Amino acid sequence: MNILEVKGLTKVYGKGETQVRALDGIDLTIEKGEFAAIVGSSGSGKSTFLNMVGGLDIPTGGEVTVDGRKLQELSDDELTVFRRRKIGFIFQQYNLIPMLNVWENIILPLKLDGKRVDEEYILEITGILGLREKQKSIPGQLSGGQQQRVAIARALAAKPAIVLADEPTGNLDSKTSQDVLGLLKISSARYRQTILMITHNEEIAQLADRILRIEDGRLVKRQVEE
Repeated sequence: MNILEVKGLTKVYGKGETQVRALDGIDLTIEKGEFAAIVGSSGSGKSTFLNMVGGLDIPTGGEVTVDGRKLQELSDDELTVFRRRKIGFIFQQYNLIPMLNVWENIILPLKLDGKRVDEEYILEITGILGLREKQKSIPGQLSGGQQQRVAIARALAAKPAIVLADEPTGNLDSKTSQDVLGLLKISSARYRQTILMITHNEEIAQLADRILRIEDGRLVKRQVEE
């Protein structure tokens, strides 16, 4: 089952001589439970692509379908609700609420959506991510690696169709990066969670099931990891 289908995705900025084609006709499918990494040089279009897939920006052309819904057919309000329910985001900046503790940060998207909190599931996630003893701590009391683990738990909490991770280890040291990505891979395997991750680090990309390369706005290489 395909969770993500991208057809002819294009994004153009500017006009005339200043026009830039950030994305130039990308076609891609991601299956349920797949952990895919996107690599490419700076300015290649990786983050633009992730923003389009996550419904954070509007493409110039093409289609993005997530879990059977075409994002371009949703109104702004419908897209906001769809993102909250179906798409989990993990960024370099952890975007945690400073005055909320770990548990409150993790379940915040569920509360905003008026959904019941599956406490057993959240406890299992926090256990896997090594956060069980930190549930009452506020972000300022945590290390960078711990804060990123909270961000991962928050992204998984709503059981989204897909998790989008934009350089999730960019602000972490190499050891913590490996730990966090290892935990992300474990979470993916255990819950069959679909993950699409941007990274500039080829070594980190090797942890994924599949590596995709974007250069000059085009998908130029596909590599399936055995």
